[in-house]
Amino acid sequence: MAALAVVPVFLLYLKAGDLRLGAEAYLYGYPLVMMDLTRAHAARTQGPENRLLRVRSFPGADFRDVVRPNVDTLYTSAFIDMAQGPWVFEMPANAPRYELMPFMDAWTNVFAAPGTRLNGGQGARLLLAAADWQGEVPAGLSLVRAPTRIVWLIGRTQTRGAADYPLVHRLQDGLTLRHLTDWQTGRSASVPAWKAEPPASPPIAQMQAMATTEFFARLARLMVDNPPAAMDAPVLQKLEQLGLRPGQALDWTLMQRGEMALARWLAERRVASELAKPRELVNGWSTPPALLGRYGQDYNTRAVVAMVGLGANLPADAMYPSARVDGQGRPLNGSRRYRLHFKAGTLPPVRAFWSVTAYSADDFLIANALQRHALGDRDPLVFNTDGSLDLWLQAEAPTQAPTSNWLPVRRGEDFLLNARLYWPRHEALDGRWTMPAVERLD
Repeated sequence: MAALAVVPVFLLYLKAGDLRLGAEAYLYGYPLVMMDLTRAHAARTQGPENRLLRVRSFPGADFRDVVRPNVDTLYTSAFIDMAQGPWVFEMPANAPRYELMPFMDAWTNVFAAPGTRLNGGQGARLLLAAADWQGEVPAGLSLVRAPTRIVWLIGRTQTRGAADYPLVHRLQDGLTLRHLTDWQTGRSASVPAWKAEPPASPPIAQMQAMATTEFFARLARLMVDNPPAAMDAPVLQKLEQLGLRPGQALDWTLMQRGEMALARWLAERRVASELAKPRELVNGWSTPPALLGRYGQDYNTRAVVAMVGLGANLPADAMYPSARVDGQGRPLNGSRRYRLHFKAGTLPPVRAFWSVTAYSADDFLIANALQRHALGDRDPLVFNTDGSLDLWLQAEAPTQAPTSNWLPVRRGEDFLLNARLYWPRHEALDGRWTMPAVERLD
């Protein structure tokens, strides 16, 4: 009984059911609040809404804005406010390079993914309109309805190294986003005045610092213009049990505030515990679930993805197997030498391209003299006489293998690998093909 003396009195009255419901509500709403934080952060630090932001170069080893940065594509992105629309997004024909222009709603579901896979390099001219828009669609435009007010475009254009920048920049410049009235009158997209604000905490840090009552109050406000899907009706009924309704202020007692704070803490602990568990690996590799990008009623997976990698693509457009261990389950470490061996005819099956990137244990790129962070089919790889391919993963350059096949890591430090398969073939999507195990050589 003495132990109870250090427990806050209100905890004695909490109900397990209330805590479960609160945790469920937190995970359900997490992606929407994180999306809004990310939108606001981008508007302060990157550029105004409704304007394309074109990233012109790959990140380096000192890049820390997002984990596992991509060195395969250059990004063209925009947060779009559908309340100010409709908008016309144009993609010219693009035969030289694979491109992907996914649009995500405020709940992080991909609702449109124009690009090479769907348009065959022929480009597209889209009218992006709100769900309740009643206007006439102009000739030559294809209507795409956005389910929510907040929309995030995260476009990617295949880039074969720094020498490819001039071509890719021209392709990026061909992409346009204009208000329908500007498009109809032939005007260029308006460029609002904008000035970057002083650096602020990244969205994930803002989320962690946010009070629980503010989280749920923000969720209630956001659900007005970013309505949940029809399939979410059962969970909305549960939210009402907590006094949480779209557009309505919270009216919680001190006891309820404490319950929800504890429920949030329990939800985060549960997610951290699940992420720390060994995943179901194949040859030491883990592959994200097939429902990525369109989560249905799997709100827990949707929340976890928003926590660790907001903005996931549909698997049909890109797959991301990753490995932190070798074929024997031992952590990958730069004090060892490794080989990734693809037998003849077993390279990653893709219609676009593939790569393997090395990251340090903190999920950032590894500094090295070659400034080489990835290898893939864009590189001048040397194949073995039997048609197989070896990639060498080690701290020093290999002495009995071509340097072109060497992916540098840092001596004595753990690392991980992330494969990327763009426009994967069916055998990759259904699991008939898997990445080969990483072989430790010493």
